[in-house]
Amino acid sequence: MALEDYLEPEVAVTAVVTAVIFSPRARRLIRRGLVYGTAGLLIAGDAITSFARNVGQGMQEASNATHNGANPVKATANSTQKNSTQKAATGNTKPPAEGTGEQIS
Repeated sequence: MALEDYLEPEVAVTAVVTAVIFSPRARRLIRRGLVYGTAGLLIAGDAITSFARNVGQGMQEASNATHNGANPVKATANSTQKNSTQKAATGNTKPPAEGTGEQIS
């Protein structure tokens, strides 16, 4: 093969691919790049999934807030007040679990 043959794109690409295939350093570099690239894709996929899940939960909470009234804090206070009233009516004297934020009466 003459020097001019190596300058053709097909031959040059074939020569480079052959050199990469048989070079341990190049194979190690390619393998490392594939591993890091795959790990990056998995992390990005997890981040996107988590973001989408949080957006969905936020939309659901906003929807519930509009169905329960304009003020979601007021709706939460009402449901908390109903729970404590129900407990008092049933005569439940069991002490609250630690860390629940309930007060012992």
